[in-house]
Amino acid sequence: VSTSRIVSTVTGFPVQPNKAIVGANAFAHESGIHQDGILKARETYEIIRAEDVGWAKNKIVLGKHSGRNALRSRLHDLGILIKEKEELSRIFIKFKNLADRKHEIYDEDLHALVAGRSLQDKKKYQLVALQACSEIGKKPYAKITLLINGMEMNAEVSGSGPVDATFCAIEKIATSRARLQLYSVNNITKGTDAQGEVTVRLKKDRRIVNGHGADTDIIIASAKAYLHALNKLAQPETRAHPQHDI
Repeated sequence: VSTSRIVSTVTGFPVQPNKAIVGANAFAHESGIHQDGILKARETYEIIRAEDVGWAKNKIVLGKHSGRNALRSRLHDLGILIKEKEELSRIFIKFKNLADRKHEIYDEDLHALVAGRSLQDKKKYQLVALQACSEIGKKPYAKITLLINGMEMNAEVSGSGPVDATFCAIEKIATSRARLQLYSVNNITKGTDAQGEVTVRLKKDRRIVNGHGADTDIIIASAKAYLHALNKLAQPETRAHPQHDI
């Protein structure tokens, strides 16, 4: 690999990613059946080791073609142990849904997916549908459908921006009277198809809670974060200092 890079530098010709042995994708595996074979017996698809030609190691690329075994293996490498098959299946479904929207899944994406599995299955507020529109010269608006205790409710509200309109639409249905104290957006993966993570902080009476939401669509991530916070407010207060719930 080092020799190939020297030749590439001298000649000015870049090494194609799919070039055998020295290409960046030479030892990368994305297909589920290939990944499963590599994890069980490397010799199944690699006649030489990546380390023998200058690469640090082979690469398992997590994407829409990856299977459960590859996902479980990567989670294990990250120190996340999933023992129950049902729990792995739930995470795998979320993983496949995200992979349909992204070309490659990064470690940060996996952490975000696994973090979501600890939330209670029974929630008072659930997002069913969301449409947000923002055009030059027109006031942004949002149409939203929420499932509240098993009943669907709809609202359409305009706002100063698509996020503001979305939050106002949620409040029109929930009528929580909570005040927004913090709105933060972080890019947790790289690329134009990156997954964004939104954090909101709501205050109602003496309670302060944080909500988190992640999605490739930042408006949907914002709605998820706001609803996450509302679901916390809907639960009985069990902490002496709920403001520490970050």
